[in-house]
Amino acid sequence: MPKLRHIALATNDPDKTAEFYKTAFDFKEVKKVSGDLAYGYFLSDGTLNIAILKFNKHDQLGKGLDYVGLHHFGVVVEDADEYIKKLESMGAECFMKFSKEERAQGNLEVKFRGPDNVVIDIAEQPWPGAEPLPKP
Repeated sequence: MPKLRHIALATNDPDKTAEFYKTAFDFKEVKKVSGDLAYGYFLSDGTLNIAILKFNKHDQLGKGLDYVGLHHFGVVVEDADEYIKKLESMGAECFMKFSKEERAQGNLEVKFRGPDNVVIDIAEQPWPGAEPLPKP
């Protein structure tokens, strides 16, 4: 059964925002993120990965790189290829797709646009600090 395991917040100040959530809710910092896509932090409450990100180059939402707020959410699934087919059959636009081999090499999610252009990530492995799917 798919489980929500990832929420991403866009911010202009990842350091300040991450510190706020660590202090306010005792979220743990599990990874610092720095790459072509974004700079920031992965925090965790032990179940969910919370990404605090300043996006650098790619405006995935069409709201501009200065947008702040909820950016996207991610769901861990047992078989990403099955969900790729399912979401595409439902009319969801896939705008970032990696092969099964590429996904197996790292935590690479597949990105879709759902209703109202909400970005949805699907992945077979949990994000850093997120709980894996329960064993069947």
